[in-house]
Formats: sequence, structure tokens, C-alpha cells
Amino acid sequence: MVPALSSPVAGVHPDVVTTIGNTPLVDVSRISPNPDVRILAKLESENPTGSIKDRTALSLIRDAEERGLISPGDTIMEPTSGNTGIALAMISRVRGYRLIAVLPDNVTEERRQMLRLFGADIVESPGSEGSNGAVAMAKRLSAEQGVYMPFQYGNPANPRAHEFGTAEEIVRDCPEIDALVAGLGTGGTLMGCAARLRRHRADIQIIACEPMQGEDVMGLRSLEDGFIPPILDVTKLDRKLLVGNGDALAMTRRLADELGLFVGVSSGGVLHTCTRVAARMDHGTIVGIVADGGWKYLSAGIWTDDEEVVEDRLDRGVFW
Repeated sequence: MVPALSSPVAGVHPDVVTTIGNTPLVDVSRISPNPDVRILAKLESENPTGSIKDRTALSLIRDAEERGLISPGDTIMEPTSGNTGIALAMISRVRGYRLIAVLPDNVTEERRQMLRLFGADIVESPGSEGSNGAVAMAKRLSAEQGVYMPFQYGNPANPRAHEFGTAEEIVRDCPEIDALVAGLGTGGTLMGCAARLRRHRADIQIIACEPMQGEDVMGLRSLEDGFIPPILDVTKLDRKLLVGNGDALAMTRRLADELGLFVGVSSGGVLHTCTRVAARMDHGTIVGIVADGGWKYLSAGIWTDDEEVVEDRLDRGVFW
């Protein structure tokens, strides 16, 4: 049976978990360099904890429950840069689990606060090792402690959340889509959306936004760093386009200034990539995935008007 992974569009919900999904598409064509190419942003920031990872976390937990791997009262451990951990923590609080989140020690304070708010325990990995360090530490600890780890990077329940949720909504709301742009992280969004969208039309373009090697755009992963998530099959991508911190940050600020969209840095990178794709197209419609909102980045000073402060933070990599 095909799983239903989107919430009803409207109505009274039994709890906050059932509100996950059915996020809006918003026309952001004002940033398009080509008047004949429309750019739409799918605002995953509208999910309950403010990110697309609500979909992933719910799918991971449902899968584990259905396979009898966890039951209320159990402990779950997961490596995360923040959003998946926050989503798992919220769902765990509602469904009666305990979460241990393993995350790099250089993530923003808002992420730690939200994890604690939902009752998660935090184990920090060296920030210099990025998300790869969190993955290695979580694997070791979960094995030593006998704690179940959903492992978003290798769990087929991750792309299923987007095949039967995110992409299904895109087909419903924008059947004329010509290209999808999403950030390269675990690979779940890209792989799940590719599967569903190519059933819709075989010639659709699936484009990954990847950070330049050595530039830690929060939420994005460079495959040159040595870890390729098991669920990611790069042969299913039409292109990978690189984005730097500067361009991602500039678009993040531009979206707030010109369109009133308060998004995270990876989303700035994705929509910057959408403009590059639009410049190469004659006409058509691009959908860019806005993975999260900007609330978890406020302490990073991204929206300061002091350009010297911004440049200094970019140089020191303290936005992430």
C-alpha cells in the first residue's frame, strides 16, 4: 500500500504531528533573471518545527514503529546538524520516546535550545569535523549503548517521505513543473522527489545544490568531504551546481529584503541556484525547496547591516 505522508489540507487535527506536510508553493519569480521562467518556492518552513525534516522524522519513526523496532518509552539516537534532531525531538515528545541528538558543537544556539525544549539530550561532536563527525560518533555510541538509530542518511524511509509527500504535493499544485532544485544533504529530498516527479514526466530536470568544498553552508553537504549518504544515487541527478557561502548568504538576505521570505542559509543557496538554472532556460517553471526558515540562525548575525561583521563571520565560518 502506498503510504500517505501528507496531512489533510485543512480541518481539526488530533495533534501537532498530523499537521506535517501540505506546505505552500509561493511565486518568487521576481528573482528570476528570465521573465519567461517562473520560480516557485516550496515553503517547508511552514512545517511545525520549521523545516522539511519534520517529514523525514515522521517517516523514520513510523517506519520503526511499523517494523516493531521501537515502542513508547524507548530511546532513539540520531546524528544531525539540527533540523532532523529537532523534528525527531518534537515527535518523540508527542509519542513518548526519548531522543539523544548527536550534533556538531558549532551549530547555532537556537538549535540547541529547541532540542532541549522538546526534551532531547545533546551529545556534541567536534565542529571541525562537520556532520561527518556527528555520524561517526552516533554510530559508535548507538552500537556501544544498544540504542536504536533511524540513521536518516541510509534509511529508505527518508526518501519515501518526499516521494509520497513533498513531490506528490508538487505534482498536485504545479503539474507544469520543468525542474526541481533542492539542497544536497542526506539525499532524501532529491531521491524521493526524483522518483515521483519522473513518474509524472520523464524529462523533468532534478538539480542538486551542493556547497563548494571547504565552504560549510549549513544544511548542505559536499560529496568531496568523503562521505556519500547510502540513500543518495548521484546517477539520478541531472546536474549538481556548486554554491558558495557568499552567494547563499546574499540570496538569503535578498529574499527577506525584497520578498519578505525569512529563510535559512541553505534555502538561500537553493534559490540562488534556481536563478542560475533559469538563466539557461528559454521558458518554464522551476520549483526550489526552501528547507527551513531563518529562526534558527538569528544569533548568527546573518541579517546585520554591518558588512564588515558579515565578511568577518564568513571568513571565520561562524554562521554555521
